[in-house]
Amino acid sequence: MAAHARWTRLLEILSDEGRVDVLDAAERLGCSAATIRRDLDELARQNLLTRTRGGAVVSSVAYDLPLRYKVARKADEKQRIAKAAAALIPSGSTVGINGGTTTSEVARELAVRADPAGVGGGPALTVVTNAINIANELAVRPQVKLVLTGGVARPNSYELVGPLVDSVLRTLALDYTVLGVDAVHPRLGAATHDESEAGANRALAECASEVIVVADSSKLGRRAFALVCELSAVSVLVTDKDAPEDIVEEIAGRGIDVVRV
Repeated sequence: MAAHARWTRLLEILSDEGRVDVLDAAERLGCSAATIRRDLDELARQNLLTRTRGGAVVSSVAYDLPLRYKVARKADEKQRIAKAAAALIPSGSTVGINGGTTTSEVARELAVRADPAGVGGGPALTVVTNAINIANELAVRPQVKLVLTGGVARPNSYELVGPLVDSVLRTLALDYTVLGVDAVHPRLGAATHDESEAGANRALAECASEVIVVADSSKLGRRAFALVCELSAVSVLVTDKDAPEDIVEEIAGRGIDVVRV
């Protein structure tokens, strides 16, 4: 297993369990204890965890891992979710997309579609995003009209946040917004770990006719710090087949169309 893959797995364990033991991690990852110790030392150097005797515990940032460490988590599920979400968006639509690993996959699916040109030879799709990495990929797609909101870049997620986002979005009307979130709770709604991200994502949701939430099964039934929107604002939830049946039923019972792929 490559170093980056080990680091991602160690951070996953920390995020799920709150701590990691060197010997346990070595057995789970199939490598030596010495390798795990070096990995934990490196992650501690990056301020992503706190070393302890025999292991490590979460640091203040471990619950909101940088995007580069989230890419490998449930990658297959995220790609299936992205294909299903992209299929819900017809050619010629105006779409808002926030930052995140799953929404980045949605943006890629939309970018490579062979959509016909819009009215009068215009763009096949208009994408409004506050995510720098998504904008970087779409800027070279001639069939996509790209609108990037202003704002202050947040290093963990590559998202632009702050009042400049609101000032742009309040003047726009979108057909769809695709939202990636950290938690979807049947009663508490869709939420994320950072309040500034939540504000930008809420603004994207409020200017759309339909909101599509993309979230793998690990995020269902969970809570996060900052509310993005109530479930009443969501039209469709796209998730994977491992989504808990009781959570899916409760969400669907609130009038949300749940797509499992």
